[in-house]
Amino acid sequence: MSLSKPVVTARVGDDLRHESAHLHVSGRAVYCDDLPLPANALHAVFGLSPIAHGHVRSADLTQVLSAPGVVAVATAADIPGDNNYGGIIPDDPIFADGLVQYAGQPMFAVAASSHLAARKAAQRAQFEFERLPAILDIRSALAADSHVMPTQTLVRGSPHQQLGSAAHRLSGTVVIGGQDHLYLEGHIAIAIPQEDGVMLVHSSTQHPTEVQHVVAHALGRALQDVTVQCRRMGGGFGGKESQAALIAAAAAVLANKTGRPVKLRLDRAADMLMTGKRHDFLADYDVGFDAEGRITALTVMLASRCGYSADLSGPVNDRAVCHIDNAYYLEHVEIVSHRCKTHTVSNTAFRGFGGPQGMMVIEQIIEDIARTLGRDALAVRRANYYGLHTRNVTPYGMTVEDNVLHTITDQLEASSDYRRRRRAIAEWNAANPVVKRGLALTPVKFGISFNATFYNQAGALLHVYKDGSVRINHGGTEMGQGLHTKIVQIVAEELGLPVSAIRVTATDTGTVPNTSATAASSGSDLNGKAAQAAARTIRERLLNFACTTYRVTRSDIRFDQGWVQIGAERIRFADLAKQAYLARVQLSATGFYRTPKIHWDRTTFSGRPFFYFAYGAAVAEVAIDTLTGETRLLRADILHDVGRSLNPALDRGQIEGGFLQGVGWLTTEELWWNANGELKTHAPSTYKIPTARDWAQDTRVALLAQEPNREDTIHRSKAVGEPPLMLAISVLHAIRDAVAACGDGSVLPNLPSPATPEAVLKAVMAVRGEGST
Repeated sequence: MSLSKPVVTARVGDDLRHESAHLHVSGRAVYCDDLPLPANALHAVFGLSPIAHGHVRSADLTQVLSAPGVVAVATAADIPGDNNYGGIIPDDPIFADGLVQYAGQPMFAVAASSHLAARKAAQRAQFEFERLPAILDIRSALAADSHVMPTQTLVRGSPHQQLGSAAHRLSGTVVIGGQDHLYLEGHIAIAIPQEDGVMLVHSSTQHPTEVQHVVAHALGRALQDVTVQCRRMGGGFGGKESQAALIAAAAAVLANKTGRPVKLRLDRAADMLMTGKRHDFLADYDVGFDAEGRITALTVMLASRCGYSADLSGPVNDRAVCHIDNAYYLEHVEIVSHRCKTHTVSNTAFRGFGGPQGMMVIEQIIEDIARTLGRDALAVRRANYYGLHTRNVTPYGMTVEDNVLHTITDQLEASSDYRRRRRAIAEWNAANPVVKRGLALTPVKFGISFNATFYNQAGALLHVYKDGSVRINHGGTEMGQGLHTKIVQIVAEELGLPVSAIRVTATDTGTVPNTSATAASSGSDLNGKAAQAAARTIRERLLNFACTTYRVTRSDIRFDQGWVQIGAERIRFADLAKQAYLARVQLSATGFYRTPKIHWDRTTFSGRPFFYFAYGAAVAEVAIDTLTGETRLLRADILHDVGRSLNPALDRGQIEGGFLQGVGWLTTEELWWNANGELKTHAPSTYKIPTARDWAQDTRVALLAQEPNREDTIHRSKAVGEPPLMLAISVLHAIRDAVAACGDGSVLPNLPSPATPEAVLKAVMAVRGEGST
């Protein structure tokens, strides 16, 4: 086999670098914006609504059409099919048609000879509106009974009765902010008309199949007439799961109207104004507990700001409900989940998909119980942990069968020197009136699978060529997380090849159809199993061929790093592939996988929605300046459960990146709308994500050893995309711990997230009795 690149050998479980690392660092990785365009291509820009809520009384686009370089304008009237990109409920218009419901909503798109010409032209639109009252926040939506979907309620036991007889009782509110994805590569799509009405779309998307569906429905075509391709994204984090369809559909409508290729790339401000974010939540809780801090009853009113449409708010809020328990057994519990409609951008998927917000609620409740009782929060956490054989059923009826919480906590408490540091911090705080320190250990139990059971499936297509090289295509998308790298390792392991012999190709709806989104941390679980199935099919064919041709038994054949041992003879894999081809053995195979055991009844909020749980814990130590409210992460100790890792280097990268993204969500990333519903934090100048300076100088990350997944996942690995983000909850509670040290313990720290310097300073003043929050 002649290879144009050096032979690289690695097995599943090795620290193999990202398959595109050499392209990333050299600037040669091709993203959507780098694709060469045909000579007649046009560039498109959206025209956005300047108001949050109102009827369009008149629209004058004549100045837009007459602007230099402009070729066409598209409005709702130019859409041949459905003016909708909502994937679950059809309430998301591609272009607003008579009614605008958030500031930044697309009203039209203009195509011109250059991106600059289109931007200038879009500013020339003239509209007259009849302004309507705008609901902008969760409390206002609750007061107005404004919802995008019906309220859901989960009840187990008799929480209200048990609350009445609880030894101790406490109530409070948890305020949780949203978060912008701020992926390095913004939204972009290129629509290229093909012959006979067919449309090719290059899209930066986590869900090519949904883009295919939306574009086809917008054009009034069958799915066979639309092909969507995505080689890689420059980050997604959930923001390109449903939202990418809007950009692709608008580009396709313009391409269909003009008959010319259209590229639609959002600039950063438009991206942040137009597209959805992590849902902000608030929760009012009432909890009963005993003298040890064990929860005896809990009621929670959980409400989220969904924005103007449903988007993915249904499953996001469902997952929040299913993660309010986090690591803790709740025998008597009621959760009322409101999905609030506001006149703001429709919020969407974001790493964790509602799980982080649910966990935030219970972690604050645990902390507040501990402070009320004067106990260490870790002791209260341990008192409430799920048991191994009893107290091990979730509020939605799933038995926790793979509990490693106790093992992780024991190991991390010891390795982080938690007890000694707790005493040292108490001594520090007693001696230092200005700079206070805080410490917290928080656990993570995160369910892995899509709540919507039908999404838990994947396909793959594998080709072996006559020279022994292999090409694999699967339904997952690469957004920097290393999914393609793990697929390469899996296929190489099955075929006994060096990883350099395997190439993963762009995700393509024309190659592997009906794919699920690369989301829910399931990319490797689903697509890895599908790729493995395809590779095993090929291996079986080659084994059967070799047995017949060389008159040996299967036990006499071994595939190893590009060679095949057949009895006493050793030949190259490429030679065996060539021989099989000449003997007319099929060297192409599909693979398919569906997650077993899972089932979910959304009407009763019961079942087994998750195949397994991923676990972890983190200890965070922080310092706060009580004069300014500034915070600093001093040390982070993380122990995370990845099962039997497919690639420890990539998994560590996901843990580190997820943790810091979570730190940003909970400390610096503040979304702020003014009284008119205009988002004013729509650029990195006003919206602050964490940088390298926010990384703790003393950070210790370890993978839980000798704990393979107890379920039959790909090589007994576990998902690692989303769970690490929730490890950052430890940072927020370390900050709350430092704030609490500013007072005498009689006032619980009232600290919302994000814990910006302003929020921290207000909380410090409140616990000192110097003011109110």
